[in-house]
Amino acid sequence: MQSPNHSEEFYSKLKAQLYETTSWPSKYLFKFIIKSEPNKISKIETAFDNLGAVITSSASKNGKYTCVSIHVEMKNPEAVIEKYLQIGKEVKDVISL
Repeated sequence: MQSPNHSEEFYSKLKAQLYETTSWPSKYLFKFIIKSEPNKISKIETAFDNLGAVITSSASKNGKYTCVSIHVEMKNPEAVIEKYLQIGKEVKDVISL
């Protein structure tokens, strides 16, 4: 389970924390920061198609970067981690928060 942004240990800890602090299924807030390129924003939004996600985007003050926030119901921590890994593979230079 490797990602350019995080290690397997990171995801293991995240999974444990999510199980400890949340009852599943549950709403989860994903946040990604990327360069303000329409194709990158579109790839992130498309990854959440048909999930009932509420997606908002806001550009940085100078417009160079965009923060994409996705509020969506997820089945379990494994589904959350899978989505982070999917975005990390599909969108180059994304920062996951």
